Amino acid sequence: MSVHIRPAQSGDGDAIWRIMEPVIRAGETYSLSRDMARAEALDYWFAPDRSIFVAEEGGQVVGTCFLRANRPGPGSHVANAGFMVAADQGGRGVGQALCEHVLAAARERGFQSMLFNFVVAANTKAVRLWQRMGFETVGRAPDAFQHPHQGMSDVLVMYRRL
Repeated sequence: MSVHIRPAQSGDGDAIWRIMEPVIRAGETYSLSRDMARAEALDYWFAPDRSIFVAEEGGQVVGTCFLRANRPGPGSHVANAGFMVAADQGGRGVGQALCEHVLAAARERGFQSMLFNFVVAANTKAVRLWQRMGFETVGRAPDAFQHPHQGMSDVLVMYRRL
């Protein structure tokens, strides 16, 4: 697989929405309203405090992510990121390629560490990927996520130094 990561452009909204919509509607990994409208979802993803990237393969957008400071001011040395991969691309390395890119971009921007504030423990594929990428679980909030099929799920806080 040959994935190319690039900054998102204004014309990428439709491709990013095609990835976001099934993730949002499923309600299994993000704490977003399952009936969130396209415009609201894209406003969330493209918030002014974020740098947005897309993963392309064969000219098709197959994944997207954002990078931002986790908090302003004294917490701004800690990065945060969010990732979504097209449903038909799972297990092909797109998430890993996006994570590798974001870690490098965070280092280049002077971040000292990265923190994922809200990793749904039931999302075991993501948890395993983040662990392979050097993240460790530093916190757990019991029953903090209402999974639509598995019931209450813990939420993990995952961290790594850059």
